Amino acid sequence: MHPDPAFRWEDRTAMRALVGELGFGTLFAATPDGPRVAHIPVVWRDDDTLAFHVARGNGIARHLDGATGLFVVQGPDGYVSPDWYGLGPDQVPTWNYVAVELEGRMARLDHDGLVDQVDRVSALQEDRLAPKTPWTRAKMDPALFDRMTRGIIGFTLTVQAWRGTTKLGQNKPEAARLAAADGIEAAGRRGIAHWMRNA
Repeated sequence: MHPDPAFRWEDRTAMRALVGELGFGTLFAATPDGPRVAHIPVVWRDDDTLAFHVARGNGIARHLDGATGLFVVQGPDGYVSPDWYGLGPDQVPTWNYVAVELEGRMARLDHDGLVDQVDRVSALQEDRLAPKTPWTRAKMDPALFDRMTRGIIGFTLTVQAWRGTTKLGQNKPEAARLAAADGIEAAGRRGIAHWMRNA
């Protein structure tokens, strides 16, 4: 994460909420074959435990049970032109962003745990599509659902280290940060502009 303490984010409740809101990120793990990455949907099982699944054929899958993983969520981000600060010519371009890193031990789920993970992810995401009638696995042939879930493996990641960064121009005067937020929003990056205004 960014080394400047001005950008350190330690609000676990807010980090947990961002991970839950986005529901998708990148899992990194060291393997005998070298570092590997999986891009995965996740859901919180409790305050410190994520559940996720990967394709059985994914090369990372056989190395996760009992290993330490690093799960990363990228929030809003955007390029910041030095002109937007209004502080004169001696500024440099930068990139503002919000990110969360969660490090922890992983454990394989049994089949029932995997089904629960799929149900939780589906329910959470389907709720966001209202007023659409939610999809549930009850719509599927149970034998087909069972066969399809045999192609994925579920895991938990119990978080042992939380690291967050909110790089939002906090190292600039408030007027300059707000002016940059206006510039970044005009450039089409409304999400990071909102975070900058509330830094």
